[in-house]
Amino acid sequence: MRGKSHPSVVRRFGIGLAALALVATACSSNDAETQSSSSAEPEVDDAAQLAITPADGTEALAPNTPIQVTAEGGTITEVKVDQVVPAEAGAEGGEAEDPSLYEMTGSLNEDGTLWVSDWNLRPGAEVVVTATAENAEGETSELVHEFTTEEAVPGQRLELLSNFPSSGQTVGVGMPIVVNFDLPVTNKAEVENSMEVISEQGIQGAWNWPSDTMAVFRPETYWEPYQSVQVDMHLAGVEASEGVYGVKNYQLDFEIGREMIMTMHVPDHELVVTVDGEHERTIPVSNGKGSRNFDTTTTGVHVLMERYESLTMDSTTVGIPEDSPGAYNVDVQYAVRTTNSGEFLHEASYNGNIGSANTSNGCTNLRMDDARWVFENTLMGDILDTTGTSRELEWHNGWGYWQMSWDEWLANSATGEAHVTDGSGTPGPVHGA
Repeated sequence: MRGKSHPSVVRRFGIGLAALALVATACSSNDAETQSSSSAEPEVDDAAQLAITPADGTEALAPNTPIQVTAEGGTITEVKVDQVVPAEAGAEGGEAEDPSLYEMTGSLNEDGTLWVSDWNLRPGAEVVVTATAENAEGETSELVHEFTTEEAVPGQRLELLSNFPSSGQTVGVGMPIVVNFDLPVTNKAEVENSMEVISEQGIQGAWNWPSDTMAVFRPETYWEPYQSVQVDMHLAGVEASEGVYGVKNYQLDFEIGREMIMTMHVPDHELVVTVDGEHERTIPVSNGKGSRNFDTTTTGVHVLMERYESLTMDSTTVGIPEDSPGAYNVDVQYAVRTTNSGEFLHEASYNGNIGSANTSNGCTNLRMDDARWVFENTLMGDILDTTGTSRELEWHNGWGYWQMSWDEWLANSATGEAHVTDGSGTPGPVHGA
């Protein structure tokens, strides 16, 4: 993966250059040797001079401190950063961390004299920075600094609670990337910039925050189908809020499948399915009766969420008590969620109005065979675009994130800048002030 972007720096994966061997030749005559020794100038050390910050021997360094390497009289050829967390090595029963998640990349300026680390350091780590440089004659210099970073305090250790999708999943073209944290985040820009999204077909996207513990990435338009997406979450060392540091890095890999778009104009009592732009199926449905807000099917762009082979639909879970008007409790099969407020596509064999009238409590009712087909052939992240009702889907109701225009979505991100998923880095810095 590539590193971060910095002003006046050039992106590099690595910078190893072979040193040139210098061969000294002796003069062939005694006169020449006498002449040389009598007029010789004092030797000048013209080796490249390296400097590293933080200083060698620093203890309890804030993990969000950047590493900087500078060279005078030559160019930087390699910087290696090793991080070892002693507490982790001694822990019993803990899952070993993948060292590749903590490989430090950096950015080098155009003339090769300044290198800056892309990401933050691991809390509670022993860090060794080894830098090499080369002068114009090919002579190499090396400098090593060793220091330690401050540990993350128990109770102030930001970790990942959950994410959608999960690694290995294949999802639809409307799929957002949803990351749930265990603690509130106030330094949202630094956390956004620590999470790099890379797709085979680059596209603009941005993070938003439905709450202080949830970050959501959405591209400008639907993902192109049939491609891989990777999310590198460089959260170790990021200061999520005052004194709260991320302690782990994570990597998420998933696939975008075929493009399935379902459209539904509620007054028409039918659901039209297209796959990769071709008509696949038209399904008769019955939607919400629309007598009150709660039983009105929402208009807007829905993203398919979780699914259940069987489910009890209970009105008390959406705030309608038993024995009150509109209360219900019914068992259904093949239910696919479209909102957090209780809307599903599901089997409703008890509804005799499917295909002719809208009489449901707000869900989209289907016949058994059609419900089974939807359950078996749709993916999390597929799109259901609904029109024709008086109730608008809220952008934060379920995964209704496509309800925002791209300009609105981008303006609501903490950085206010687009994140291009081509591997060129995130929009801004991850380090502390």
